[in-house]
Amino acid sequence: MTPQERLAQPFGSFSDLIADHAAFGPGRAALIHGDRRIGYATLDATMNRVAAALQRDGVKPQEAIAIGAASSIEYLEIYLGALRGGVAVAPISPSVTAQSFAAMANDSGARFLFVDAATAKAIEPVRKSIAAEIIGLDERALEGWLAPTGVKPRTVAIESHWPFNIIYSSGTTGAPKGIVQPHAMRWAHMQRGPAYGYDEEGVTLIATPLHSNTTLVSVFPTLALGGCLLLMAKFDAPAYLELAVKHRATHTILVPVQYQRLMARPDFDRYDLSAFRMKFSTSSPFAAALKADVLARWPGGLIEFYGMTEGGGSCVLIAHQHPDKLHTVGQPAPGHDVRVIEESGCELPHGEVGEVVGHSSGMMTGYHNQPGRTAEAEWFDPSGKRFIRTGDIGRFDSDGFLVLLDRKKDMIISGGFNVYPSDLEAVVAAHAEVAEVAVVGVPSARWGETPVAFVVPKAGATLDAGALLRWANERLGKIQRLAAVTIMETLPRNAIGKVLKRELREAYREKASAL
Repeated sequence: MTPQERLAQPFGSFSDLIADHAAFGPGRAALIHGDRRIGYATLDATMNRVAAALQRDGVKPQEAIAIGAASSIEYLEIYLGALRGGVAVAPISPSVTAQSFAAMANDSGARFLFVDAATAKAIEPVRKSIAAEIIGLDERALEGWLAPTGVKPRTVAIESHWPFNIIYSSGTTGAPKGIVQPHAMRWAHMQRGPAYGYDEEGVTLIATPLHSNTTLVSVFPTLALGGCLLLMAKFDAPAYLELAVKHRATHTILVPVQYQRLMARPDFDRYDLSAFRMKFSTSSPFAAALKADVLARWPGGLIEFYGMTEGGGSCVLIAHQHPDKLHTVGQPAPGHDVRVIEESGCELPHGEVGEVVGHSSGMMTGYHNQPGRTAEAEWFDPSGKRFIRTGDIGRFDSDGFLVLLDRKKDMIISGGFNVYPSDLEAVVAAHAEVAEVAVVGVPSARWGETPVAFVVPKAGATLDAGALLRWANERLGKIQRLAAVTIMETLPRNAIGKVLKRELREAYREKASAL
């Protein structure tokens, strides 16, 4: 069976697709990192060694392993080999605290934990509290654990409902949750690959971490269609551009802050990026002006995905086809049902503002070991159809495009009125000397809550907080006016670029209590 024929099936195994590519194009590049290049036949053989080693060590299908490391070829070999054995993978961010890392590893129930040298050093203080057996991703340790070359694992008939991976939430809202994604959900992601131009000639430049679902929505379609993954362990704007030119990258997925840093480079336009077919973005708000700049100066299409790691309904903005809708996150993807509901749970008509919920064939099974949190994330329509709550506030315009206003938890209720931070951020961001801005609500004795802005100036600018506050409030409505502006060197972000507004609120409260 060819890979194309397999992908046309209602469901199939990702690892079988790799075997197909190894048979039809054994020498074609699958993974490139630095000076190393791995072909499909070599990748397929290493996946066999990983799966056989897990079976030898008693890891059963539907059990889990965990990985905590920077992006590398070894990282993906372990990940993909586990999948061949029907074993779920919990990719854990190496940038979290050692205590959080240990908690996630233990929550996943991982039998083995694979770490690089940097992560091994970071988690040393909590090593004894981690239940999993820890194996290094360095060549010597890994070679000593892998099954012998040429060994083939027992064949595992993977079922669609089995866990593919356990993705731990970014923690922007508090304690991370393990999101169990089934094989059926990933299969749906891979099946849409041809529509986005993925094929055997494609080269996808990966510059976001492999523990993030943001990254994985491009990783698996690339490999499913026989393309090449070009890995960066850490994003660096000039290095990214050099790699894109050298390898004639055709696809990439970046978070908005990465687009911002690339487009702000004075030498951006000298790079030959003409090989790009499609660029993607997801995970955090993507300003309309930045989208327009990308469309104007970076060849190829631009697609923004709106959705959750938990799955449910997604929206897609094909920005190059709808340049007049850049302020939206697009329309529901084919086969996805996205609705807006009010606080009581009743569905709202188009044009009305409420919480966004969604349903699709690609939804999480639930939060790992947290049935109560799973129930909180679900909404059922009168027919009993299951939806996932996004926690986002938005409305549909008259053309069916979703306009996001803010996160429900970030909405500020000031004097009884709803104030959306994104509206205020758009006004402040229009100032000529503002590079980045985040607005949060803080307690107010008079208003209940009041908005404050945290601002990063553009390079070389000398912003005065008081002057900017006056400038912004002249342009904001009476109920929107900012109580304060704080100038910062950087905004706190997680590994995939989301602003940690919780940290900003806490920092402001600590500062206020110290006065």
